[in-house]
Amino acid sequence: MAATAAAAVSFSLPSAPRGLGPRRRRASSLLRAASTAAPPSPDLSIQLSPRASPPAPANGAATAAGPPVAASFARDRAEDLQAEARAMARAAGATVYSPELLAARYGSRPFKVALRAAEVLSKLGAFGVKLLLDERSGDSSSAKRRARAVELRTILTRLGPTFVKIGQGLSTRPDLCPAEYLEELAELQDSLPTFPDEEAFVCIERELGFPLDSIYSTISPSPIAAASLGQVYKARLKYSGKLVAVKVQRPGIEDAIGLDFYLLRGLGFLINKYVDIVTSDVVALMDEFARRVFQELNYVQEGQNARRFKKLYADKQDVLVPDIFWDYTSAKVLTMEWIEGVKLNQQAAIESQGLKVLDLVNIGIQCSLRQLLEYGYFHADPHPGNILATPEGKLAFLDFGMMSETPEDARVAIIGHVVHLVNRDYEAMARDYYALDFLEPDVDVSPIVPALKNFFDDALNATVSELNFKTIVDGLGAVLYRYPFNVPAYYVLILRSLTVLEGLALYADPDFKVLAASYPYFAKRLLTDPNPYLRDALIELLFKDGRFRWNRLENLLVQGRQDREFAAKDALQPVLKLLLGPDGEELRVLVVKEAVRVTEAITIGTLIDSYNSAPEFLKPLISSGNLAGPFKFSEAEREQMMELRDQVFRVWGLLRSSNNFDPSLLQPIVQVLQEPEARVLGSRVAGGVTQRLAARLLQQLLRTPPAPGSS
Repeated sequence: MAATAAAAVSFSLPSAPRGLGPRRRRASSLLRAASTAAPPSPDLSIQLSPRASPPAPANGAATAAGPPVAASFARDRAEDLQAEARAMARAAGATVYSPELLAARYGSRPFKVALRAAEVLSKLGAFGVKLLLDERSGDSSSAKRRARAVELRTILTRLGPTFVKIGQGLSTRPDLCPAEYLEELAELQDSLPTFPDEEAFVCIERELGFPLDSIYSTISPSPIAAASLGQVYKARLKYSGKLVAVKVQRPGIEDAIGLDFYLLRGLGFLINKYVDIVTSDVVALMDEFARRVFQELNYVQEGQNARRFKKLYADKQDVLVPDIFWDYTSAKVLTMEWIEGVKLNQQAAIESQGLKVLDLVNIGIQCSLRQLLEYGYFHADPHPGNILATPEGKLAFLDFGMMSETPEDARVAIIGHVVHLVNRDYEAMARDYYALDFLEPDVDVSPIVPALKNFFDDALNATVSELNFKTIVDGLGAVLYRYPFNVPAYYVLILRSLTVLEGLALYADPDFKVLAASYPYFAKRLLTDPNPYLRDALIELLFKDGRFRWNRLENLLVQGRQDREFAAKDALQPVLKLLLGPDGEELRVLVVKEAVRVTEAITIGTLIDSYNSAPEFLKPLISSGNLAGPFKFSEAEREQMMELRDQVFRVWGLLRSSNNFDPSLLQPIVQVLQEPEARVLGSRVAGGVTQRLAARLLQQLLRTPPAPGSS
């Protein structure tokens, strides 16, 4: 639904063909009258000729003679729920996916099934042969690739919606397809062949139950965009004047998709039975994908998905989700707010508006991470035709037909998995696969650990943030195939969503790394989420061999600050509660040791600074004649203490400079520190500091006096 150039056009409509029903003849005559009686408007709309309409009901309710009227867009929740209930009633007969129903429908029609199978195999097989011949002949010119890309796009288009969706996925993968293929397959996102406008307008009247001219004052004479399942018109609601996008479903699409999934499901059975290298249940994956696609055929369900998505994610000022107009929505017609914007892969058009593609991609990544790992409800089809950059710099999500959910246990397990990856803790990574439902609880993970180590030790020669997401997917894929993994359907959709985002980013920057852009989100979650699993993951990240990694905490705070909503103060109270809780003894031991080290470093460092700043004539008196200084430390030990002190000061500076920092906001933390457990902990720290400093003092007093004349 990208914005189109405004222009005045003229058009003509054919006479209504014989055999059409009264509604179809009325729509045809209506459009013909509009084309002659009213000039086209500048926004490519046709002015619908006025017809008798009933008075607008004050409450916007439906009447027998005309459509519901929206006297105001500020409906209260009750009215909106009533409108949604009416839309659900209109969609009561929507088709749902059922393997049994498909088997009953097509199992008794072997001839039709065989014809479709032959069509698919012949077209794709012939294309594969041509690619093989091109490779053997050495013809790899750009012109030849362009010709083959056009041919593939044509084949997928002719094979129908199921294969169009496959092409849409390929169009976002520059790492898999040459540029010529990407450009051609991108046309599958919203530039597919259209079906007759008259059929679309008749569908609107039939589904909504009202004449076209009583719903809209204007409507575009042809689709603004055409996708795999339907096509979109730009219209203006008659009673409100609101600009809307009207999506109308393709006729006969249920039968076409049903036949394809019947074939693909049969192929899945063959793969499960005869292809040993594939350990996942292909039939289950096919069923999940088919269920999602059939849900897309119910536009009321899509509207509900959009409403839920808006509630969860449009609270961010950079994310935009269109409103749904329930009184003008049914199973096959969806009316939503019109959004002006440019597709995310149109870099030149975006930059001409003063925007940066990578800034928008980063918004998309942060929003997608929230979807996948925070609430678990995510957009499973984020190709460029479904994500627009608005002139205001917002990211608009469209087309909510294909959605999925991540189980709660899997969400935190994924974040923990990233921590274990950073720590190169491959045993913990292998155990994560239980929580992710990749492995049954009785499967021994010990043989998997060496495989993970072999792959990631090579991949992590660079830092984790420099890894390409595809590299990780490919590497893990090689491991998955060798062991008894069963990849859940939700995880497949997650991989698809993230690889699409990475593909979009690679349009603008071939060196873009999704993991690097994801760090701020992971840092924020680890620092502020009170979930016990994530608290444990944070401890694993920050402690090694009983020593605290201040550099990692500093990096987490730096990354977390890139999230505008991050406030470091939010991390302090849950950490303290964990520290003082009944299961925090192991952590308390580590914290006491680290607190003693930090106190010593700050104290000694301050004394060293004071000595260095003292007048030169006083230094021999302070150091008792030792020109090297009053403290008996090796150079390495001195540097370690000074570096530790400086790191602590930098971390404190980051805490103080975080968003909305105010010392008064630390009052709840002070209250936590007043609990008995905290006082005991404080006593242990004070005792440890006293012992450490006393030992240092004794060491200085008992040091060997410098020999006369020595330096």
